Amino acid sequence: MALNHLDQLYRAVVLDHSANPHHRGRLENATHQMELLNPTCGDAITVEMLVKENTIQDIAFEGIGCTISIASASMMTDLMMGKSIEEAIQLVQAFNQLVGGTQPQDHTINEDTLRRMLKDASILAGVKKFPARYKCAILSWRAVEYGLTQKEDTQALEEDGITRKEG
Repeated sequence: MALNHLDQLYRAVVLDHSANPHHRGRLENATHQMELLNPTCGDAITVEMLVKENTIQDIAFEGIGCTISIASASMMTDLMMGKSIEEAIQLVQAFNQLVGGTQPQDHTINEDTLRRMLKDASILAGVKKFPARYKCAILSWRAVEYGLTQKEDTQALEEDGITRKEG
């Protein structure tokens, strides 16, 4: 019975983030942005950030997507606020590891540490059981990573099944 209550709580948190997403909107003074698309299901997310002195001062996202995609973006923006670029990239790697993506051995972190680092976003660990939902969960996180590093790693995007949004 206790596990059922916990599962219901997790679902409620995901549904709340999806219905009432944090930091949804546009930034007028964004210094970094990235638009990504999950062509499998049509999720499209634009993440905008204001970065000053190597720190994310403000962050927002816009887009359309499923419950997991929007909830994940909302949780991600909560975590990224006030983080250095290096800390933000580490959080993206930690989230990727938690939801079932691959990580180089030197970046592998135990699951308890991942959950502490990722706070509410750790609830999405259950995505591991549904590989098709991985793209939904990781989309906004990859947008932050590629937006901050301005890297054009099309191979990594292809491995995730994500593409840059055109026009």
